[in-house]
Amino acid sequence: MERLYRPNVAGMMVRQDGKLLICERSGQKGAWQFPQGGIDPGETALEAVRREIGEEVGFLPSQYDIVESRRGYRYDYPPEVLEYVRENFLCRLHADAPEPVLDDREFCDYKWIAPAEFKLEWLPEFKKKVYARVLEDFFNVRALDK
Repeated sequence: MERLYRPNVAGMMVRQDGKLLICERSGQKGAWQFPQGGIDPGETALEAVRREIGEEVGFLPSQYDIVESRRGYRYDYPPEVLEYVRENFLCRLHADAPEPVLDDREFCDYKWIAPAEFKLEWLPEFKKKVYARVLEDFFNVRALDK
């Protein structure tokens, strides 16, 4: 079967105190993740992550700095078997940034956690390896599955 390819970005929003923003998916109680989404045709990964962060959690580019990005994280999205290739962006919020304003279609709640507190059990199986690698690569922590 031929796989379809979809480029994707994720924005990891970190406050000055080192706490990481995670958001609960609307309609999927207990499913927590970073703001993320696909790259539209003609859009760069940087433009896409800024758009997704603004749409999903309401932060303007003037309220954070992108301090690092890494690409090449992949997962297959079942059942369509769309392959997502992600570029992850580490974003440091400015001290005066407001709290997130959620897009209810995507997220219904949010919380700030230490990166080491992220639990892989909050994710569908197909995303666990990617999130484990991202947390290790960006925060030098090993995410736990329980």
